[in-house]
Formats: sequence, structure tokens, C-alpha cells
Amino acid sequence: MTKSIILVGVGGQGTILSSKLLTTGLMNAGYDVKMSEIHGMSQRGGSVSSQVRYGEKVYSPVIEIGGADILVSFEKMEALRWLEYLKPEGKIVVNNYRIDSMPILNGKATYYEKEIEDELNRLNATIINAENKAKEMGNTKVMNIILLGALVKSMKLEYIDWESIIRENIKEKFIDINLQAFKKGMEMVSEALDLESN
Repeated sequence: MTKSIILVGVGGQGTILSSKLLTTGLMNAGYDVKMSEIHGMSQRGGSVSSQVRYGEKVYSPVIEIGGADILVSFEKMEALRWLEYLKPEGKIVVNNYRIDSMPILNGKATYYEKEIEDELNRLNATIINAENKAKEMGNTKVMNIILLGALVKSMKLEYIDWESIIRENIKEKFIDINLQAFKKGMEMVSEALDLESN
């Protein structure tokens, strides 16, 4: 059975790197994998999404409306922008992080933060604060790897050798912090799900 994953964020957040690591891991595990990337604006601040589909045989990289098993959003407003792609029973993992787009910075649009958070809570999204965790670790650039760990845990893909994939695809001096970040992301989802079930 084919599974469909959408990762969304804003340019400069490392969404595409996470997708590439995810795709490599799934391929190494023997799945047929298709990945497509959409860059709204390639510069920092534009909307970026990546669609990854895996299974025994995948015929198309494109996820149709209402077809995603999970939506992982690196920025909270982006989660709502891509919501229509999620299956009714699909999971949402959201980074509790705000980036103002150019229209908001220019005063031409408003970021309705409370409404966004209310809607995410209504949808039972698993909300994690990857930015704070990355700051605690001393490098905000690992936020994307925290979210990759959160995705892996949410999709029960822990059996894949992610440590090797990170070691092979990340610059040597950043390997250790990225391995820590990946583990933190998995832990944060477990903690968030425990809180939701209580």
C-alpha cells in the first residue's frame, strides 16, 4: 500500500533536505519512492513543499487532494495552506513557529496567529516547538532534522537505519548535533502524543 507524505515550510528552513534524507532512507529500506518538490518562490521566505510517496510500487510522485497520510509543516500558517491535501484520518505534525511572509511584513496581509493555533488544536495536530529545542541544542539550523525525527516517529519508520543516512549525507562536523536533533524530534512526538492521550 502506498503512503503519501507532504512536508511544507518556508524557503531557508531546510524542508527539501529533510525530504531528501527521508527519500534516501525509504529507498534504502527497499521501498519504491517518488518525490516531487514545489518552490513557490525559491528565495528565502517563499512557500516550499515536497511530496514523498512510498510503497511496493509507486506510479506517481503527485499527491492528490485528500490523499496525504501525514502533513508535516515547518511553519504553522503553512499547515493550513496545505490542509486540503490531507486524508480525513491523516495526521498533522506542526512546528510551533511563525515566519512572516512579504505581504505581512509590508502590512498588506495579517498573520492571524490565535486563529491558526485554534484551528490546529481543533484538528488535533501534534504541535512541537522545534525552534526552541534547536536553540537549546545551540544550532537553530537543526530544526528541520528535529522535524524529520518527528515525522519518522509519527509514521512508525524507526526500523530504518536513519543514523547511517544522516552520517552519509550531512557534513562531518554537523553529524553529532544532527543525530541528537533527530532523536529529540522522535522524543518530542512521543511526549506530545502522551499529553494528548491523557
